[in-house]
Amino acid sequence: MIRVAGPGDVPAVLELVRSLAEYEREPSAVAMTAADLHRALFGAAPSAYCLVAADAGAVGAVGDAEERAADRDAPATQDRASGAAPPVVGFAIWHPTFSTWTGQAGMYLVDLFVRPEHRHSGHGRALLSALAAICVRRGYRRLEWAVLDWNTPAQGFYRALAAGPMPGWTTWRLAGDALTHLAADA
Repeated sequence: MIRVAGPGDVPAVLELVRSLAEYEREPSAVAMTAADLHRALFGAAPSAYCLVAADAGAVGAVGDAEERAADRDAPATQDRASGAAPPVVGFAIWHPTFSTWTGQAGMYLVDLFVRPEHRHSGHGRALLSALAAICVRRGYRRLEWAVLDWNTPAQGFYRALAAGPMPGWTTWRLAGDALTHLAADA
C-alpha cells in the first residue's frame, strides 16, 4: 500500500532515513531531527513531499499529495483485521524542480528506500509508479534522482524500469564553510 505520509509517519520515516544512511555507508551523516522532517513535510511552506510504503499485503496507488493535503493530519490507514496501522517499510521523499530547457516543472526524488527484508515485494516499484503518476497528472516532464556509483543493485532496478543515467553529468555541491564563505561575498 502506497500513501501520502502523514505527521504520524515522521518517526518511521526518520528511522528509515537512518537505515538508508547505514546502507549508504554514512551512518553518522543524518543530522535531521523529527522536528526538521515534520517542518519540511507539514510546515506552512513544505519544502518536500513524502510517500510511504506500508506492508499491508497489497500494493496500491496513491492520490496527488496536494489533493490529499487536507488528509495530512489523518491517522495512518489501519489494518481492518487488527485495527493497527500497517508498518511503514519504505519511503520516497521528493520536491518539484524546474527545467529552463523544457520550460516545465519536474520532480526530483531525494531518496527512495525500502527495508532490505521487504525488497522484491513490489514496494520500490509501487513508490516509483506513484511518483510517475504524480508527474503525469501534474504535467511534469521529468522524474530525476541520483544513485551512488557503487549501488549496482539500485542501478539494475532502475534500468529494469527503463530509467538510465545522464551521460556527461556529475552532481556538484557547495556546503558547509564553502557555502558560508561564498555567501559572505554577496
